[in-house]
Amino acid sequence: MAALAGRLHIVETEHFEEIARILARLEKGARLEFIDGKIRSKARPDGDHGRIIQWLTRICMQHRPELWLDGNQGLKVQPYRGGRARPDGSLAPCDAFVGQGEWAEPEAVLMVVEVTSHDSDTDRRDRVEKPRAYAETGIPLYLLIDRQACQLSLYSEPDDGRYETIHTVPFGKSLHLPDPVGITLDTEPLKNWVG
Repeated sequence: MAALAGRLHIVETEHFEEIARILARLEKGARLEFIDGKIRSKARPDGDHGRIIQWLTRICMQHRPELWLDGNQGLKVQPYRGGRARPDGSLAPCDAFVGQGEWAEPEAVLMVVEVTSHDSDTDRRDRVEKPRAYAETGIPLYLLIDRQACQLSLYSEPDDGRYETIHTVPFGKSLHLPDPVGITLDTEPLKNWVG
């Protein structure tokens, strides 16, 4: 899969979607994204990664039961480039993605979440490409849970293709997710799942 993604540099959105469908049928768990006009393969999550998403999902359910942190929905990002992303979580109203198919419109998304993986692409993908793609799309909040640096970075106030504000705290400190989410996270448990 990585060899295929490495050979496919610049393609059209509709070609990417077909490539992603074919690869998903051929290789179980294959997850491709299309950002900045380039195909990238996304690492399969490990157990600690999954537990972090579970932790955040439970908090969101307790405080905002009308929302769901969806870990499977692909999103249309970068409107003028026709990008496609697979966030580790998209926080949106429970029915936001009904009837939208594999790649949903992002208007209802309040926050996207990425948890860093232990692969060589995580720096470029999660710390550079994803914040830009999500800001260009106008998604209000981007939460990066960075297992390598043991910190959370909250990107907010998207404007002109970038987030105006980035607030970073180490694991163990509380982090307030402002409107439109309005939840404060106690991040102490994250120390247990750095992997």
